[in-house]
Order: sequence, then C-alpha cells, then structure tokens
Amino acid sequence: MSHLSARPENPVVGEALPHESAVLHVTGRALYTDDLHPRTKDVLHAWPVQSPHAHARVTQLEVCAAYEIPGVVRVLTAGDVPGVNDSGTKNDEPLFPDEVCFVGQAVCWVLGETLEAARLGAAEVRVDYEPLRSIVTIADAIKADSYQGATRTVRRGNAMSALARAAHTFTGEITFAGQEHFYLETHASLATVGDDGRVFVQSSTQHPTETQEIVAHVLGVGAHEVTVQCLRMGGGFGGKEEQPHGFAAVAALGATLTGRPVRVRLNRTQDLTMTGKRHGFHAAWRVGFDHDGHLVALQTTLTSDGGWSLDLSEPVLARALCHVDNAYWIPDVEIVGRVARTHKTSQTAFRGFGGPQGMLVTEDIIGRCAPLLGIEPHELRRRNFYTDGQTTPYGQVVHQTERLVRAWDQVTSTAELERRRGALAGFNAAHEHVKRGLAITPVKFGISFNFTAMNQGGALVHVYRDGTVLINHGGTEMGQGLHTKMLQVAATALGVPLSRVRLAPTRTDKVPNTSATAASAGADLNGGAIKDACEQILARLRPVAAERMEVPVEDVRFEGGEVRAGERSMPWAELVHTAYLSRVQLFAAGYYRTEGIHWDPEIMHGTPFKYFAYGVAAAEVEVDGFTGAYRTRRVDIVHDVGDSLSPLVDIGQIEGGFVQGAGWLTLEDLRWDESDDPERRGRLTTQSASTYKLPSLSEMPEELNVALLERAHEEGVVYGSKAVGEPPLMLAFSVREALRQACAAFGPTGHSVVLDSPATPEAVFWALDEARRAYRPAVPEPTELGHPVQVTQV
Repeated sequence: MSHLSARPENPVVGEALPHESAVLHVTGRALYTDDLHPRTKDVLHAWPVQSPHAHARVTQLEVCAAYEIPGVVRVLTAGDVPGVNDSGTKNDEPLFPDEVCFVGQAVCWVLGETLEAARLGAAEVRVDYEPLRSIVTIADAIKADSYQGATRTVRRGNAMSALARAAHTFTGEITFAGQEHFYLETHASLATVGDDGRVFVQSSTQHPTETQEIVAHVLGVGAHEVTVQCLRMGGGFGGKEEQPHGFAAVAALGATLTGRPVRVRLNRTQDLTMTGKRHGFHAAWRVGFDHDGHLVALQTTLTSDGGWSLDLSEPVLARALCHVDNAYWIPDVEIVGRVARTHKTSQTAFRGFGGPQGMLVTEDIIGRCAPLLGIEPHELRRRNFYTDGQTTPYGQVVHQTERLVRAWDQVTSTAELERRRGALAGFNAAHEHVKRGLAITPVKFGISFNFTAMNQGGALVHVYRDGTVLINHGGTEMGQGLHTKMLQVAATALGVPLSRVRLAPTRTDKVPNTSATAASAGADLNGGAIKDACEQILARLRPVAAERMEVPVEDVRFEGGEVRAGERSMPWAELVHTAYLSRVQLFAAGYYRTEGIHWDPEIMHGTPFKYFAYGVAAAEVEVDGFTGAYRTRRVDIVHDVGDSLSPLVDIGQIEGGFVQGAGWLTLEDLRWDESDDPERRGRLTTQSASTYKLPSLSEMPEELNVALLERAHEEGVVYGSKAVGEPPLMLAFSVREALRQACAAFGPTGHSVVLDSPATPEAVFWALDEARRAYRPAVPEPTELGHPVQVTQV
C-alpha cells in the first residue's frame, strides 16, 4: 500500500459527517459573493446592454443619453479597456464586441448608484446593428460547414474492414440536447481597489487563478496586481469554470476607472441568456456485432454545438471521444469529433465534461440494436464489458474491471432484477395502456484533467501556537463537500480532532497557480497537497517530541490530539507550543501532482486518466400510453468511490448527480427560436423556471437505494479514495433505457425504439406510438439531418 493511500488507525476520513457549512446553509447565515456588497461602502451596480440579434455588426454605439438618468455614473465600453479587450482564454471572446454573436450578448455595461439606475441607464443606450446571417442549430452548422477548433480522431484497428466482416451491422444517428446549469446562485463579482492600486475581486468562480489572469489581462497589469477570492458558490456544475471571468473583468474595470467598488450580479434571465450550457451533440454511427452479440467495430462522427466561441469546447469534445466506449470493449474503432460554431451562448463545462455525451451514443446504440439482435439489453451490455488488460481506443490499459462486475452483480441481486423482470412482464401483459420498463446500465468514467498540466494542486497549512490548525487550498467549494473532505484529510494527517481544524476561503494570494475545481479531481489534487503540507509539519515536530519524551524519533505517532510513543504521551497543543519555543517552523506549503498520466492531444492517444470510477444503476419506470407521462418507481445504485473520505458527502453526490443526469436525459429541454423572424431568431425561449423543466420532488424515484462499493481501496490516491463529483450523473442512463423498454412493451417483440433526448413525456409518447404502429406496416417518413432515424439492418 502506498504512503499516500494508507490510512492510520482511527482516521477522521471515512467518518459520515455533515457538510461543514450545513448549519450555515439551512439557517441562511452562509455568505455568498453577492451577500458582501451590503457590507461594502459606496458600491456601484452594473447592468448590461444586451444584443437583440443572434448575429449582427454594431454600427453605432451612443451612450450620452444614459448619463441623463439620475444615478448613472459610468458607461463601460471597449474604449475604456487599458489592456486586451477579451475575456476568453482563446482570444475569441471580446468583452465589448463590435460584432455580436448571440442574442443577449453584452455590448456595454452601465454603472449606477443603484441597480435600478443602472437598468434605466442601459435602456437609454442606443445601439445600431447591421443584422448578419445566423446559424442556430447543429444541422444548420453542418450544412454550412461552420466549425471551429480542431477536428480530432480516435482510431484503433480498421473499423471499415471490421464492419465489412461483421455478422450484423446497423446504422443510425442521434441528436441530443444540452443542459442549463441552473445553479441557485447566479454569476456574481464584487471588485474593489486598494490604496496601492491593487485589485481585489470576490468572484463566484470555480477557477480563481484563471479569473485572476483574465482580469489582469483586461486591465493590462501583472497577475500579482490582482487577487481573486471565492468565498463559496451556490452551485457551479462547471458553469463557473470559464464563464465568470468576463463578469469579474467588468467589475474590476469599473472599480479601477471609478475608484469605487463595483458589483456585477446577473438576474436569472440574464444568467440564462448570457452564459453557456452543456454542449448538445449530433452523432451519426455505424456499428457491427458478431453472431454472439459481441461488438466488433464502431464508426461514428460526433459534432458538438460549441456556440459562438470555443471556450472549453475542444477539451469537452476530447473527453466525449474518450468516453464513447463507456464500459465496453470494441476492437476496431474510428471516432471523429468536431465542434460546430453557432450563434448561441458559448457552451461550456458541465458535470461530466463531454463524458456523458460520448457515453450516450453507445448506450443508445445498444438500446436500439439489442432487440434487432434478439438479445436482452442487460445481457448485451454485460456480454461486452471490458476485462482487465484490454485497452481503450485511445490506448489506456483498463484495470479493476472486477469492480464493475461486482457492482453489476450486487445491483442485480439486491434489486432482485430477475424476479422483477418476471413480475414486470406479467404487469405489461395485463395492462394495455400502462407499461413498465426495467433497465440496468454501467458507468466507467476516467478521472483526471485531459490537459495533463492541470493535474496539480497546492495547499497552505498553518499550525498556531495553541495547537489549532488553519488550512487553505486551491479548490473551491460549490456545495459539493470538498471543504468537508479537506478538513477530514487535515485532521487525519495531523492526528488531531476535527474541531481543531478550520478552513479559509480560496484566494490566489494564499495558494497560487491553482487548477479549476473540476474534472472530479478536487479531492485528489488538493487532498494530496494538504496531506503533503501536514506531513512536512509532522516531520519537524517528531524530533521535538522524541527529545521531550526521550524516545526514538521513529516511535513517535500522532493520534486523537495526543502525541504518543509506547507508554508515553503528551498533548498535541503542548508539543506545538514547545516546538514554537524551539523555533520550529509550524506552517508549510504542500504540493501534489498526479503521477503516471500522459496525453498527446494531437493524436488522441495516451493514458490521460489516473483511474476509472465505476458504477451501476437499475431503474424501473411506468409509462402512460395515452400521454407519455411517466414516473420512476425505483432506482438501485452501487457506486465505486474507493475508500470514501466522507461517506455522507459521497452518497449525497451520488444522489444529486443521478437526479441531475435524469433531468438532462428526460426533462430539461433547451429551446432556441429557429424561425426566420429577424426579431426572434436565436432567442432562448426556455429562459425561466416556468419554461425550462427542472427535476423536482415529483420526479424523484419513489424508492432510491444507494450503496458504496465495498473492498474498493484505490492505490496511489489520497487515503485510498476515488472521485465522486461527475461519474454518478451517468447512472441516469438507466432511466432513459427503462423508458425505452417501457415504450417497446407497447409494440411487437423485436421492435427497436428510437427515443429522443431529452425523453420528455412528449418524446416518450411519440416513441411508444411508433411502437404501437409497428404492429401494422407503415410508409416511412423522410427524416431531416439531426433527427434520430430508425435503426436499419444492413
């Protein structure tokens, strides 16, 4: 067992503890970025002037009338930028554009004494536009050859030759929607300028270092002139990884120009219309199976909807290509990926970061092909699992596949799937207009940033003279429980009670050059760094303890707030005070880098992931044949989190991830106006909770059983744990596949159900209606590019 993953006796990690801010959350005392402005004197409020066009050239910008509104202090335009007028990392996102590329894009910002004054001032700004041709859908982009970034290919063997030899080949396509983050806290920044001109930005950001860099970039100063702090976020889900930078830059620019604090806080409609979402995708595929139902080859082209700029679209696409295989061995593969450029918000990171989109392609293929092969979907999935030693299409060796099998078998057993399948068949036979479906699906998700350089973390640990501890690390807290785990890691590493440890907000002047809190790697990276810092301190304290207790250094151990060596002991606080008097350093900067990974993005080959997280879910649904309405009756989950750092947090992440995934796959239907009306084209029509359906208690499974996989120690990771943030989202494939099974029950045996995504009640109704019509011959209707087509046997 490695030093990093080994646990001492009686560790604080592994205890089921509540979230470190739970009491603050439920009592309303938790402070978020926008709660700080009432505590700040002379704050100015910012309001954007937004474009009404999906694509247009700005021909005139007249701001004089805004200054006639009482309370308007300043209008920020491109001419005010002392540095570079760009808020992106690819130099393709002008902060103040002269060509607008989506409805809602900010052209300029008005600063006012009150938010109302700023709003009224923005309404007086005159902007003249020259409308340009706009592209709104992926289908339009493909037709217009509108792409951005690089086209990437993952290839192994010769898929074309293997398909020619396959016993069964099928072709199809699928278009599936993106997803709105809909975090409870919208984007917020508060910028102040110190007496020495240095800028301090409070930002709701998952990536403080990059926010710092972009603010400095816009202001034309060095990064050392800007400090960014993230107190906590009210949800992020990836939507605050790249998107906060521009809002922070606006606040910082306003503060430097006026000398007053500036607040930027989007209302819900602004947040929905101005910020990116999960990427929607289109996939066209051709797949081959042998006589026994084993996958032999896959050719597919994935096209993501990147929106108006690149943002994180290229790495999102790369992860999608690396997860098309999911848990399945496919000998010959050719996966092509490209990013479409459309005139919509710049789509960005979202929990799973392309992995869910890649997996959905293959899960959809198996769900559609299983009845045509005459094999039950659960058996077809199980038959194609990876085995240890096989490699992914991009060259990484797959290990721990027995964990996937154990999870699969555990769900099958504890959920009584065989018995319930029989009962379900009886129910469906007895009910003409209501059918039930039951499905089980696997997850294999790679953990680490695809961009190898980001797999590093830092921490700063202070031990005070009274023995109390303050930790600061590079990760941000967005409700996911990262800080809770880091407190447990520090308490375990130092051998002190949890009550002796506190955590400070994330700041770029405490821990520099941090990676985004993303890729599910927050606990791995920052936990490793905290453990390193704590061990540096213990290494200095051991000789002091040994001298004080007159024992060999190697006999000294730290546990439960005591320092012990054989029968001798002394309080931790006493040792710390003694060390201080002996002039021993009681603070340390820790560092961690993920070992054993490498990746060549040009050829899409290497070992990009430290390990894979595995999970299995089974879901049962009931569908109304008259309306397509459905309910999720029961869900059973077994998920691999290694040796959990904090079981209560991990179970909460699994439950939340599953529900968010079910929302993406079955409810949340992003819609943009695709009409030719120049006054409406490109507008987001689902720009509120009244038009964008989010999961609620009524969509929760009536019975939800979650278990952590046992005997799952992860070697070479902090205290043997595994990441948990993103992988559970893909457990929701079980719900979508259960809906497919229920729809199939309305039709004849062997009917292949084509199910749209999201599988809304409307989509489910059309799918089950098609199944019913399969009892009689029908003339096939023509289909448009981008719409799912019936699987055809070649």
